[in-house]
Amino acid sequence: MSVDPNAHSGGYPPPPPPPPSQPPSEPELAGPGATRFLVPALVGAAVAVVLGVYGRVHTPAATAFNLAGFSSPSAVKAWLATVALALALVQLVSALTMYDQMPGLRAGSWTPVLHRWSGRVAFLVTVPVAVHCLYALGYQTDTPRALWHSLLGCFFFGAFSAKMLLLRMERLPGWLLPVVGGVVFVVLTMLWLTSALWFFRTFGVTA
Repeated sequence: MSVDPNAHSGGYPPPPPPPPSQPPSEPELAGPGATRFLVPALVGAAVAVVLGVYGRVHTPAATAFNLAGFSSPSAVKAWLATVALALALVQLVSALTMYDQMPGLRAGSWTPVLHRWSGRVAFLVTVPVAVHCLYALGYQTDTPRALWHSLLGCFFFGAFSAKMLLLRMERLPGWLLPVVGGVVFVVLTMLWLTSALWFFRTFGVTA
């Protein structure tokens, strides 16, 4: 009796054909490693350190600027910090609206414009405050409040610099910018609590 060489014994079905050979998959370009975020992080750290070193080695000049209508440079600084915090709140609400996280509010075509410009103006308002702190007062450590304010001030401008660099990068994780923006907002709030709020509670809400 002849035997069919293609027949399979034991009544078992023939094994499935082997899968076609596939070329090795290429690395995903959409998910690069975290090493590319080192540049914004290092730049932010450098900005914070440089500001801290300058404030520490610089001899305080007592006065950096004053504006007509205000009783003192400290009053100017307190009110400018308050304006910056109010604009930061606008930016926070507009950001949450764009991410559809504000019940009852829907983002319009003007929402991204409001978000960008409120952030830009808030930063510009903080610049004279920082100049006054660094040039007139320096990096102070004599009280816990002054120490925390000095640390937070340097960290704020470092974190803001890192955020600005991240905004120029593509293919960011969806969570990264909200987290960095939230850190910047929290630090700005703590700066206001350790400066403007302290001033208003100590000297009264006055210009």
